[in-house]
Amino acid sequence: MLAVALPGFGQIYNRKYWKVPFVYAGFGGIIYAIQYNSKEYNIYMKAYQDFTDDIPATNSYVNLIKNVDPAIYDPVLHPKTYDPSTAAWYKERMLSAVDYFKRYRDLSYIGIAAWYLFTILDANVDASLFNYDISNDLDIKAEPVMLPLSGQAGVGVSLKLTF
Repeated sequence: MLAVALPGFGQIYNRKYWKVPFVYAGFGGIIYAIQYNSKEYNIYMKAYQDFTDDIPATNSYVNLIKNVDPAIYDPVLHPKTYDPSTAAWYKERMLSAVDYFKRYRDLSYIGIAAWYLFTILDANVDASLFNYDISNDLDIKAEPVMLPLSGQAGVGVSLKLTF
């Protein structure tokens, strides 16, 4: 229950202190992925919106498309010199980037929930196995057993584990 209340407390309670940095490193990595994908999603969404509108002052996409002259692909700033197929290609690439970063942002949110559940499960398994005693007196025997089969005799094999 401590792992549910605060991630890492279940591992501390179970005296598995070495797992706590991994718990928080996992959360830190996933939070970084969420922030990175959200930032890139917002950048590409704004660039796509600016590219598809008819307002010349909104040109944030020029910063994304580097080393290419806007006269080739920009129908708003250069209506006479742009190539429609190049403009369509850049528009499709920006929309593809928007979809990409949105997908991985959403998967990162799912990942943080999965990591949270994994840390709870890890603490629960450690707690259930905390007092489990494994002695040196483990033994296994295989011996034949007579089983009655509806009035007839039968032979089988039995497996006994003794602790």
